[in-house]
Amino acid sequence: MSRKLLPVSVTAALLAGTAMADVPRVAVDIAPVHALVARVMEGVGTPDLIVPSGESPHGFSMRPSSAQALQDADVVFWVGHGLTPQLEDAIETLAEDAAVTELLEAPGTTRLEFREDALFEAHDHDHGDHDDHGHDDHDQEAHGEKDEHGHDDHDHAHDDHGHDDHAHDDNGHDDHAHDDHGHDDHGHEEVKADAHDHDHDHDHGHDHAEHDHGHDDHDDHAGHDHGAFDPHAWLSLENADQWLNLIAAELSAADPDNAGAYFTNAGDARAEIAALREEVAAILDPVRGGNFIVFHDAYQYFEAEFDFPAAGAISIGDASDPSPARIAEIQGRIRDEGVDCVLSEPQFNPGLVATVLEGTEAQTSVIDPLGADLEPGPALYPQLIRNMANALADCL
Repeated sequence: MSRKLLPVSVTAALLAGTAMADVPRVAVDIAPVHALVARVMEGVGTPDLIVPSGESPHGFSMRPSSAQALQDADVVFWVGHGLTPQLEDAIETLAEDAAVTELLEAPGTTRLEFREDALFEAHDHDHGDHDDHGHDDHDQEAHGEKDEHGHDDHDHAHDDHGHDDHAHDDNGHDDHAHDDHGHDDHGHEEVKADAHDHDHDHDHGHDHAEHDHGHDDHDDHAGHDHGAFDPHAWLSLENADQWLNLIAAELSAADPDNAGAYFTNAGDARAEIAALREEVAAILDPVRGGNFIVFHDAYQYFEAEFDFPAAGAISIGDASDPSPARIAEIQGRIRDEGVDCVLSEPQFNPGLVATVLEGTEAQTSVIDPLGADLEPGPALYPQLIRNMANALADCL
């Protein structure tokens, strides 16, 4: 090797190392959200996963590796207190200097109230109203307009959802004008859905300790109020679509040099979500009208997204053990209304499903809202949604 070329090679390697070192450390609570963040970061960096795959977030215990990931984090994404209340103190203590985004509180997130009854009313869903938390809606110009980072808006044929792309807020990074997506709600009837008017600003300065999210009543969902929101919001493809832009904006604020890559990836991922929506609808169409019961009430966002309502749930939204009266109520509906399928989950006790199925002709299958058997990474989210649809269709 030429002596003249050696210093150039060494310099290039050092510069590459410096660029990688500038990529923010990112921690994410659960695998489906981790997949969305990993997709936005693809080609730039890799986020850390806090709750290991296969472990229920409802009963999660902090491991040393998870605590270290939070302590090292520059940016944290988590669903929120309603899913992992035990994680809140850890975030405030270990990630006190990190930019923290609680997705269930993010502008534009559709939130649905818990259903407390064992049996659900048919089509008791709606996509919910979106509120912008005081952000002004900024309509963008035609597709292909460049933002200050010099990259395209990457709307990727999302005109049918009415998504506005990135409007800048006063924090110097891209924010999002969140509209109603233009959905016709797939014929869903009205339910109690959050208008998301909280009168608190997400200033993205992310002093997480300053946020009082009013979730004290979530500590134990046994007896939770009707105003408590179901935290399984990642099962809404609308929410995933919204969050991709939010994730790109937060990462760009922490790492402006890679903002173009983040928003390009987010735009591509949104196009993938649109294609996934059509794919899953095609999987479910042949079995529409089938009657099914789920292990715990975690699926109403998925049900609303695809207008495919469950008949009931063995356990309430936090997967706490059901009462004998609740089990008897579920068994009665299975017998009386010809329920075709009871769906269990890999994280919870299969014995409860066997108890419910006693004396019935219903089939059973496993549905997984977390991707316990999937490799964490950018491909997990679409595969998770696809697997859920296939499990439901196969059982019916």
